[in-house]
Amino acid sequence: MKYFIIAGEASGDLHASNLMHELRKEDLSADFCFLGGDLMQAQGGKMIKHYRQMAFMGFWGVLKNARKVLNNINECKKAIVNYKPDVVILVDYPGFNLPMARFTKEELNIPVYYYISPKIWAWKEHRIKAIKAYIDKLFTIFPFETEFYARHDYQVEYIGNPTVDSISLRPNQQQTFKEFCTKNDLPDKPIIALLAGSRKQEISACISRMIKATLRFPEYQAVIAGAPGIDKEFYHSILKDKNVHITFDQTYELLKQAKVAVVNSGTATLETALIGTPQVVVYNVYFGRLMMLLKDYFVKVKYISLVNLVAQKEVVKELMAQFFTVENVSKELDNLLHDKTYRQNMLNEYASMKKLLGGPGAASKAAKIMVESLTASRK
Repeated sequence: MKYFIIAGEASGDLHASNLMHELRKEDLSADFCFLGGDLMQAQGGKMIKHYRQMAFMGFWGVLKNARKVLNNINECKKAIVNYKPDVVILVDYPGFNLPMARFTKEELNIPVYYYISPKIWAWKEHRIKAIKAYIDKLFTIFPFETEFYARHDYQVEYIGNPTVDSISLRPNQQQTFKEFCTKNDLPDKPIIALLAGSRKQEISACISRMIKATLRFPEYQAVIAGAPGIDKEFYHSILKDKNVHITFDQTYELLKQAKVAVVNSGTATLETALIGTPQVVVYNVYFGRLMMLLKDYFVKVKYISLVNLVAQKEVVKELMAQFFTVENVSKELDNLLHDKTYRQNMLNEYASMKKLLGGPGAASKAAKIMVESLTASRK
């Protein structure tokens, strides 16, 4: 069968690539066409566009790049029409993917599956109407998502969390601290990992405050996890002369060797918890004080980090908007580095959260359901 897949960012590229790998096991004739990234490309098939050409953040980012966004939409529509897939599989990225779902269903009447639900439980809950109208099967990866859709009388497939798969299969799990430092030409000092996000806009907004906070701990070295698709020169343009190391394509290895991490809110918070590294979560918000006042009107969840959302309580400290300051970050780092009880409590809560998510196998379960459903519909 022919699968057209749309993933618009780095995390989507990772999860979609794992799904493609499993689809090949279930369907030996599987053929792929996609918008995605390097990991998907490694699985084979035809790439229409790389996610780096699609990553525009927020209202102003989309507005400034309106022509590019429109071209991407039109190019994607043409590719679907020309490819004539048996199914279109969407991976998160709702601003782009939901219009594609509507086009696919209304104009082409092709089945649409959503692998990794968009976060409509956090904001833009009205998108449930589009999902119920245009999505044939939706796969959830968090228990609270399944509960959310049940309240909206929409049946979903809970498959477990694909990040659990990624962490369990990550490379270099036996690597020692010394080996990691030698490989990356790092001094023999304990590490504070900095994960500032995957887009230039969010990296620029976060990284300076992160670094300033770590400078208050001279006995530690700050190491930045370089984002896929962002070159080293971009980081150096922000860092200026600051002596901070950057590693690329080794985020999981870095987290494993780090004593603590400062993490920009997103999938990385869950990855950090599953690896078992204590963390403080940050999130930059422009016009922070004003947006915090308006927060309850737009955001429907109590927490911003996936760790706290899964646990349904505060496991990691969240510093967003005006609370994301150098002083607050350094205070939390001090707690995590020097208060053994505080640190151990977070690690204990990580263990409880892992049990809630369940074991690996999300991509495999999803692939089985997809192929069985598509095969049955052809009979």
